[in-house]
Amino acid sequence: MTRIEIVTERTKLRLITLSDLDSIHKLHSLPETDKYNTLGIPIHIEETKSIIEPWIEENQLHEIKKYTFAIETKSDGKFIGLFGLKIGNKKYNRGEVWYKIHSDYWKKGYATESLRAVIDFGFETLKLHRMEAGCAVDNIGSIKVLEKAGMIREGRGRQVLPLKSGWSDNFGYSILKTDKRKNN
Repeated sequence: MTRIEIVTERTKLRLITLSDLDSIHKLHSLPETDKYNTLGIPIHIEETKSIIEPWIEENQLHEIKKYTFAIETKSDGKFIGLFGLKIGNKKYNRGEVWYKIHSDYWKKGYATESLRAVIDFGFETLKLHRMEAGCAVDNIGSIKVLEKAGMIREGRGRQVLPLKSGWSDNFGYSILKTDKRKNN
């Protein structure tokens, strides 16, 4: 099994395993974390298991194209969220990030800290040229995270996200390897 860890000042990101199932199910079942997520709340834990099993299998490949990390607090190893990095076609040398943080850890800087670390991993380890992200236009928390990490808003996709509340526009963000990265 591939062993990859990304360590920050307060967090550790590691590839998910089946032992994370309960924590991931609880995270996916929170109405507040589902508000801007297209996945939806799983009906039961077996649905969550069917969602994460392909993620776990992908994490075990020799050349991972879709990384899925568990975010843990470094101090006590508590699961606080998920972070994904999907690598696109090699010709374009880019990746797309996504994250979902437990609401108990919102507004504490964990998402921004994790995003900065994944951006560094993408550029320094994977040698990507460009990293992208998107978020619903009303997701103010995520907008702040993306911008604090140095990502630039590039545009708006009209009604591309099928949210529980209805179709939502999406802001597209990116950062290039040559862009100045923010560390505070």
